[in-house]
Amino acid sequence: MHYRPAISIIMPFEPKISLQTEILYSLKIAADKVEQELVKNYPDEMSKRVMKKLRGLLKDLDFSTRKKSIAIYVSPVFEKVLYLDVAAEEKIIIDESFEIRDLVYSKKQLHKYLVLLLSTKENKMYLGNSDNFVRLVFDVPTEEVDKFSVLPEKVANFSDLSGRKEIQMDKYLHHIDNALDGILHAYHLPLFVMGTERIMGHFKKMTNHAAAVAEYIHGNYDETTEPELMNVLKPYIDNLKKAKQKEILLQLDIAAGRKTLSFGMKDVWREAMDHNGKLLVVEKNYMYPAQQAGVDDVIYKADKSVSPVAYIRDAVDDVIEKVLEKGGDVEFVDKDLLSNYQHIALVHYY
Repeated sequence: MHYRPAISIIMPFEPKISLQTEILYSLKIAADKVEQELVKNYPDEMSKRVMKKLRGLLKDLDFSTRKKSIAIYVSPVFEKVLYLDVAAEEKIIIDESFEIRDLVYSKKQLHKYLVLLLSTKENKMYLGNSDNFVRLVFDVPTEEVDKFSVLPEKVANFSDLSGRKEIQMDKYLHHIDNALDGILHAYHLPLFVMGTERIMGHFKKMTNHAAAVAEYIHGNYDETTEPELMNVLKPYIDNLKKAKQKEILLQLDIAAGRKTLSFGMKDVWREAMDHNGKLLVVEKNYMYPAQQAGVDDVIYKADKSVSPVAYIRDAVDDVIEKVLEKGGDVEFVDKDLLSNYQHIALVHYY
């Protein structure tokens, strides 16, 4: 049943990396935002009741956890905290129902990537996501940049460079490649390298990080704005997502061959309730209204006559929650990609 307002707060939560005071401050800011919205749109008594529940949950959080994110769900009649292995970005949702799939959509690994912009003038390193770029500190000695910036940009080919200038270019790129060590260690994300063919050709020959490069994109992007860079990168990001989906489908094929795969809502539900969900794969926007059959691990598709007591608005959301709670992962794929698996599939732990 719908008990509005239903508050969902999704936040990064890594006490082993961030200070507890920083996490608490971020959660306080989130709670203040929720309170402002409640006061504006809901009766005073209900707002106070929900906020009392929310602040009570925040006081009792477990900072000894080794999880990556936290999901807090609160309504006038319900409260729950999930500690999850899924890395997530901050998200606050005030609606008439809880949508745990929103948590999965916010997974960092699906939306984030690194961009290295190579140039004779200035190298730049960005952390990109679906909305913007964040400039990262890139530790290359200033004197090396100054030395290299005097090299001529317009050269027909590598042989036109004098031996000294070619050595200087390689030294410059070697410093950049060394600086990549720390970046790639901190961010396990696909890397796009952008620059002219001349400088890119040298970089390809000497880099120790070729395996991390998703794509080399040729061009002169010295004067390109960040929104323009995002437009250039969009088709490459789309291709990366398609490749990811192919990899997921291959995992399902392998699991099917090993007899460690369930598919179709009824079988997936049963295994998830039995805590046997290592990887759940579901088509975007796939929903399954259901009714329980008197036992926890059996459901049927709901019809109009179902009793409200046995009614499950969307069994997919419940399965997602069960899989995440037990340390499993969840991936979404495009519509009809799982037509052979009845739109939803679950890889077992055993």
